[in-house]
Amino acid sequence: MAGMGPPPAVADVHRAVRLALDDLAPGSLVLVACSGGADSLALAAATGFVASRAGLDAGLLTVDHGLQEGSDERAAEVVRLAPALGLVPAEALRVRVGGGGGPEAAARDARYAALSEAAGRLGAAAVLLGHTRDDQAETVLLRLARGSGTRSLAGMPARAGLYRRPLLGLGRRTTVAACEGLGLSPWDDPHNLDPRYTRVRVRERLLPALEEELGPGVAEALARTADLCRDDADALDGWADAAYAEAVVRDPAHDPDRDSDRDSAGDSALSDIGGGAGAVTLAVQGLAELPRAVRLRVLRRAAIAAGAPPGALSAAHVLQADRLVTGWRGQRRVEVPGGVGVVRRYGTLVFARQPASPVS
Repeated sequence: MAGMGPPPAVADVHRAVRLALDDLAPGSLVLVACSGGADSLALAAATGFVASRAGLDAGLLTVDHGLQEGSDERAAEVVRLAPALGLVPAEALRVRVGGGGGPEAAARDARYAALSEAAGRLGAAAVLLGHTRDDQAETVLLRLARGSGTRSLAGMPARAGLYRRPLLGLGRRTTVAACEGLGLSPWDDPHNLDPRYTRVRVRERLLPALEEELGPGVAEALARTADLCRDDADALDGWADAAYAEAVVRDPAHDPDRDSDRDSAGDSALSDIGGGAGAVTLAVQGLAELPRAVRLRVLRRAAIAAGAPPGALSAAHVLQADRLVTGWRGQRRVEVPGGVGVVRRYGTLVFARQPASPVS
């Protein structure tokens, strides 16, 4: 009927995309990462519609992981669809998936590397990802099972640098309905039904079981939990930033606040880890007075600043370093990833890489 607006699901996706793009200057290029599934296909169609009315340029990227027979042709189909959605340029990015960290993590790393490279090459102001509220719920459950902290339980942010997730407030049913309303035929990736993948088991077994036992609305509740955790984590991270700046000893060689925790173990441990460029020294007294949640964040920052890889630095590593503050008994060096050692000496914690072994 003339004058009727789009179906409700389509209007919901349009609204979400409009809010996600409202700060971009006219003429900016926004790219949609589209696999051809319902979530990213609904996002792509909405972005083409919204961008043209907001004076933005919009394009499409699809990533071919090369993990399934015919994946190159499916990627080509997505690219061929793009102009009809108002998305130009459109590119298929072929990636090589390594084996580190498991197949899901390896594919994700390869995908983001390709998206970031293409966005930089094309001069994009933003890359839109099709994660929904259901994806957020799955992420929270997975991280909860791993014993993660507040920042990790915050799930996926709506914005992180170049990347934006407009659909985090919408459920997967909405994106499926939007595709139906627009006459689009999403592609169902067989990997999304393969129980060998942990996320698939969470999606297909765990979440439905929770809904059956606890009632509907579990995904929405988990997404709300992520939002609340993000608010808390942002506040604690801000406090930790200030505490870290205050705890850093800028010139440890002339620190007047040396205390009685110097011993031969500390001296020998310090000689083992070296110092100088890249080393981070923190005053123990200030650390001990901080709430534990803030102190652990400060210690994590120090370890990363000294060279520990963030992805390999676990809560267990940080807790070991924390015992040098809260349970000091003359312990020797604590090892953290990246060849970084932590020792307590003269009322400070020193984070530094171990010197390379001499070549014989």
